[in-house]
Amino acid sequence: MRAWDRSKPLLFCPAMNTAMWEHPITAQQVDQLKAFGYVEIPCVAKKLVCGDEGLGAMAEVGTIVDKVKEVLFQHSGFQQS
Repeated sequence: MRAWDRSKPLLFCPAMNTAMWEHPITAQQVDQLKAFGYVEIPCVAKKLVCGDEGLGAMAEVGTIVDKVKEVLFQHSGFQQS
């Protein structure tokens, strides 16, 4: 992210197990990314691959695609379809 052209939008989709998601450092890191103006596509709660049930799963593909379209439309005037 340090080499990212900050004139362009950056979206991030956190994904990790619930214990990692609930760790206070994770909240600090996500908040820092958002403070830079990056757009979070929040994780969702469900049964995770590791067997945990809770927050940490990556957002569904459709949710990610919709958010990318929305941000690109707002940023550059791309047409939504």
